[in-house]
Amino acid sequence: MRFCFSAPALLLAAGALLQAANTGAPARRVTLVRADPRTGRLVRAPAAPARMVPERTPVPEVLLAPAEPPPAIPDEIPPLVVETARQHGVDPLLVHSVIAVESNYDRYAVSPKGAEGLMQLIPATARRFGVGNSFDPMQNLSGGVRYLKHLLDLYGNNRVLALAAYNAGEGAVANHQNRIPPYPETRNYVYRVGRKLGETKRAAAVKAARSPHSKKEPEQYRPIEQTVDANGRIVYRTR
Repeated sequence: MRFCFSAPALLLAAGALLQAANTGAPARRVTLVRADPRTGRLVRAPAAPARMVPERTPVPEVLLAPAEPPPAIPDEIPPLVVETARQHGVDPLLVHSVIAVESNYDRYAVSPKGAEGLMQLIPATARRFGVGNSFDPMQNLSGGVRYLKHLLDLYGNNRVLALAAYNAGEGAVANHQNRIPPYPETRNYVYRVGRKLGETKRAAAVKAARSPHSKKEPEQYRPIEQTVDANGRIVYRTR
């Protein structure tokens, strides 16, 4: 005698195993009745447990993203960046990289958390560094660069920690033993600014190399010595 078992019955048995696994409760012993192919008798055997596939850790999207296109920089911004950065002893290319990631050079940018302007100053930071109007590029740059300088000094010129604190706050870095806080936003921020800084430095090096006013190392010439040979002729030779 042959017995045939429907697909719904098999699905119910498998569902019981999966439900026990998902709820954390101890799995019930689930058995299936089927015909022994050799004897034709009905036998009861335990159902095979469902195979659990381990969850994969997702890779941050920023690590998979292509290099960001260069932003459109208003003409008046680069001179202000250079002047303000050099005034406070900060690398102008680092300031450019922070601006690119923070606001993409939009002087009127406002974040969902209320950060404003080119360097995305929150109101408390703006007041801390005497910024009255965060949408004024000169004031915003002055406050943002001074804050960045403060963070670089605070962390011994450790650029990674300074950027982490610029994004998450000094308290967050201190609460995590002066390490990058394990916030996806902060880790991605540090990565993006670092990548932008590398791109900016390479672009600046290429521009400097192509500039007609770039300084070249002067060629070294051996001095010329004047002598008179046995026939009274003047001979010039190098030493």
